[in-house]
Amino acid sequence: MGSEPKTHQTIIGRGAVSNPSNRFERVQVAFDPFDDYFEPQDLKTDTQYFRDSTRSFITHNTSPDIGYSASVNPYRGCEHGCVYCYARPTHEYLGFSAGIDFESRIMVKLDAPQLLRKELAAQKWQPQVVGFSGVTDIYQPIERTLELTRRCLEVFLEFRNPVGMVTKNYLITRDLDLLKELAQFNCVSIAISITTLDENLRRVMEPRTSSASRRLKAVEVLANAGIPVGVLNAPIIPGLTDTEIPALVRAAAGAGASWVGYNIVHLPYGLKELFVDWLQRHFPERASKVLGRIKDVRGGKLNDPRFGYRMTGEGLYAEQIRQLHKSACKQAGLPKAKHSLSTQHFRVPGKAVQIGLFE
Repeated sequence: MGSEPKTHQTIIGRGAVSNPSNRFERVQVAFDPFDDYFEPQDLKTDTQYFRDSTRSFITHNTSPDIGYSASVNPYRGCEHGCVYCYARPTHEYLGFSAGIDFESRIMVKLDAPQLLRKELAAQKWQPQVVGFSGVTDIYQPIERTLELTRRCLEVFLEFRNPVGMVTKNYLITRDLDLLKELAQFNCVSIAISITTLDENLRRVMEPRTSSASRRLKAVEVLANAGIPVGVLNAPIIPGLTDTEIPALVRAAAGAGASWVGYNIVHLPYGLKELFVDWLQRHFPERASKVLGRIKDVRGGKLNDPRFGYRMTGEGLYAEQIRQLHKSACKQAGLPKAKHSLSTQHFRVPGKAVQIGLFE
């Protein structure tokens, strides 16, 4: 696509360009970080980390749009800074903003592995596929230091409980040893999310993610190790990245992906204003077209929260995207069936030994 973003002042290394009001707060302190009285050094935001003292780890959902009902994540907020991230509004439940706060104030569950072990060992736990990530990225930069995701993988391996993983970061290859062991028990499936092959666009849209070439390399490494891996072209942004669908599918298949899925950008709550602000600052000449295309697939609005529609949209343009994706997959020799995981090897470590002692 060869995008050449026309930028106004932006916050260095961040996807969001503002810190919009929290919809739950009655009193707001409003300021514009781009006001004239700010010096250039003020346009930097250091990342802060806070302890998340939540006493439970596995969360549950009833959404028919999600392929699992249980999920875990040791982090809340995400330093990757993807401007379109649908999880941004969840930071408002913590008293933060969905903007800069989401990517610079990260909550960390330091005892995540211990909590996970306790909950998987509980008598009420029903073995099932657990979504590992899905809200914020489990391989965001701080994971290189804290290794909470790796330690949680060790717990999943102990119990042989299946996990479905999603990430934008090449760092996942660090844990190849654990992933290979999980694969032996049919307990892991991985989706590498790729939004664009255009490096100029990636830098301003998802600034702290791995490049597309590194993500494709991760697909190759995982596939060559015998680990089930696919690619999510997610989200497709109509009018901005949709023309990349055929090339992205070909690249994914060439790297060894066994399937390629997609969803279309959805902008819940204040994310709409945040995305519009970003678009007008970086791509003012495209803003009208992009917003118009999003409305084309969202019933005339920028967001449609209805189950069954929020992932893939509806209408003529949504159907064109679906057909383009389907055709690209067929030409690339995809899709192969998504990998189904098994719970048949689940165990509670030590349980059989304890029973044997009493027998």
